[in-house]
Amino acid sequence: MILVDLNQVMIGSLMVHLHRAQDEIDERLVRHIVLNNLRYYRTKFKEEYGELILCNDDKEYWRREYFPNYKAGRKKDRASSPYDWDKIFTCLNMVRDELKDNFPYISMRIPHAEADDIIAVLLMNRGEVKNIIVSSDKDFIQLHHLSDQYSPVTKELVNGHNPKTYLIEHILKGDRSDGVPNILSSDDTFVEHKRQKPMRRTIIVTLMEAMKEYEPEILYQIAQCNKDTWIRNWQRNSTLIDLTKIPENIVINILKEYDEKLETPKTRGNLLNYFIENKLTNLIDDIQEF
Repeated sequence: MILVDLNQVMIGSLMVHLHRAQDEIDERLVRHIVLNNLRYYRTKFKEEYGELILCNDDKEYWRREYFPNYKAGRKKDRASSPYDWDKIFTCLNMVRDELKDNFPYISMRIPHAEADDIIAVLLMNRGEVKNIIVSSDKDFIQLHHLSDQYSPVTKELVNGHNPKTYLIEHILKGDRSDGVPNILSSDDTFVEHKRQKPMRRTIIVTLMEAMKEYEPEILYQIAQCNKDTWIRNWQRNSTLIDLTKIPENIVINILKEYDEKLETPKTRGNLLNYFIENKLTNLIDDIQEF
């Protein structure tokens, strides 16, 4: 499987375009850039890893229901950005829907799930002998025992990390970009612009050693009755970061949709008309590569 973190790939393509176009959004050029990137990934990886699977974020996240501050800072960052994010998302949603309706790839979007959830569930339950994730998101390092990872940013494989050790350290340190504080800091650290309590390397080493003594089920029980802040916050961060902690109903819905789409594969019959209608003349000669 070639598992594409589509939102990230599209936004990355769009940012390059905006930089060059001085903030003007040309839907035709964005469409061309996104399609050309997908063609590149398919051509580069199909022989070794199989076919593209496009994994999309839903508008609502189960993690935000669990932790309201999850990614809360992104809305503020976009409000202060020079870009018109309403127009950006309209453009990206248009391209996403065109891919779903016209291209022969499995396209996945599950209520309350992120692309991370879809990728993780498919790897853990439907993974092939060889898989690759197309994303620069380091959250996927925890899945490297199941898949390779290619970063569209560096244009290289992401490697050199022990998945288990990386996951434990990631939980301890949190994830500022997602609004998740380290386990020494309170839930509202980033939304209230507080400073995190320092997570020094000696603390990380000590806590990582301590965590080795706990199985997840035992840790969960401790978190319910122990008032120690770091135990409670470990549970918070583990739920948000560890991709084995995806709620069962989300897992079931992902697998159900994937299996249904496998049973009813799409054809390539719409491609030529789509390219002609959208004046993608530069790509028609390469249509066999899609």
